[in-house]
Amino acid sequence: MIRDWHIIDSTLREGEQFAASNFSLSDKIEIAKALDAFGVEYLELTTPVASKESRKALEIIAGLGLNAKILTHTRANLEDARVAVDCGVYGLDILFATSKELRKASHGKDITEIIEHSLEVIEYVKSKGKNVRFSSEDSFRSEKMDLLKIYAAADSVGVNRVGLADTVGVATPSQVRELVADVRAVVHCDIEFHGHNDTGCAIANAFEAVRSGATHIDTSILGIGERNGITPLGGFLARMFTTNPERLAQKYNLEMLPELDKMIATMTGVGIPFNNYLTGKYAYNHKAGMHLKAIYVNPGSYEIIPPQAFGVKRTLQIGSKLTGRNAIANRANEIGLELSFDSLQNVTKNIKNLADKADLSLKEIDELLFRANEKTA
Repeated sequence: MIRDWHIIDSTLREGEQFAASNFSLSDKIEIAKALDAFGVEYLELTTPVASKESRKALEIIAGLGLNAKILTHTRANLEDARVAVDCGVYGLDILFATSKELRKASHGKDITEIIEHSLEVIEYVKSKGKNVRFSSEDSFRSEKMDLLKIYAAADSVGVNRVGLADTVGVATPSQVRELVADVRAVVHCDIEFHGHNDTGCAIANAFEAVRSGATHIDTSILGIGERNGITPLGGFLARMFTTNPERLAQKYNLEMLPELDKMIATMTGVGIPFNNYLTGKYAYNHKAGMHLKAIYVNPGSYEIIPPQAFGVKRTLQIGSKLTGRNAIANRANEIGLELSFDSLQNVTKNIKNLADKADLSLKEIDELLFRANEKTA
């Protein structure tokens, strides 16, 4: 059974690490307000120690009075935590590299030292009345026993969440399922999952994390982030819609998704992928004759998610060589024509022959239908 879960949207933190991102302060405020209107429960922003502008943005957005809880992402460093607390945030997401690869390249500390430093920061943040998450960085290349020891220690001092980060996108769904279940067995606090998409598994991994006991999932609009990015907001919602559409519609203003995707595409100067989850140009495009016939009878036959749920529309591409008589008959009905079976067969054959060179527009199809109607009048 899937327990209740929450979205921590990281467009304003992980998304800032995307190669084409350079959000202005006004951009950040617009993004924060839009995500708040959409209904995400948490917004994660860049650490205030990154730059003066990062601190200013954090302080301003934390002071907007949004319904979404404002978090910032910092190292497990006491001075970083002090600065973040002073910015008026709801909580801190602190992290420490735990894999051998990153420990060697980053800080050089052993597991005992990681625990000591982390607990000091966790206890400080808790003393200031702030929500706190502790995350291991590069969780899925870390030794499992090391992770469980660190998470248990963090849980013992009252951390609100522990985070599992697939920092390099190496995890498989089965690995996520196993690790989340193992962590759930040693902690009482919430569990957050942060998954990168280097191997194309981010959505599947986030889904398995929730199924295995995770309570919070990190996303970003269009999945933007370091390298290939992280779990995309739209893709994750598409996956979760199939499990409980009514609950999802209660939690979020789903029809705003196209607006969110367009906003980030414009701000970053990158297009929405043609096959993007739900909002891509061809996400609801039907072309093959068998598909078109079925869609007219029952859209759910080839659409697992109704487009109207997310504020988008379907396209029926009836002017191709793959079209069928049923699609052409439906178009005839739409423009008020009643043609015989033979007439429809002939028009369909004509369309298919012409479409061998290029698809026909609706205007061209309508002209052929009106000519056929005139011949039989």
